[in-house]
Amino acid sequence: QVQLVESGGGLVQAGGSLRLSCAASGRTFSGYVMNWFRQAPGKEREFVARISWSGGSTYYADSVKGRFAISRDNAKNTVYLQMNSLKPEDTAVYYCKEANYWGQGTQVTVSS
Repeated sequence: QVQLVESGGGLVQAGGSLRLSCAASGRTFSGYVMNWFRQAPGKEREFVARISWSGGSTYYADSVKGRFAISRDNAKNTVYLQMNSLKPEDTAVYYCKEANYWGQGTQVTVSS
């Protein structure tokens, strides 16, 4: 069974940075596309970023393009989300997703 565990969330001022991590276990990590999603209070969960199994291809939501960067370390079974120039509207619970599996989420709060 696949397990995904996010970490790295917290409280940061607008303009600051955070780096989220998602550690995977349970099956071969390197063979799968990995995604980050987020869900703000009262809103639907939305796509943030995606990375191919090799790390050679990435894709971002328009709202985070140029500010966020997704990466992965297949040797460590971990995917990362570097978030820079954070805005209050980035406040949400951030989830990683692999195929049909979700992590429990990590809270990111950006104060103005």
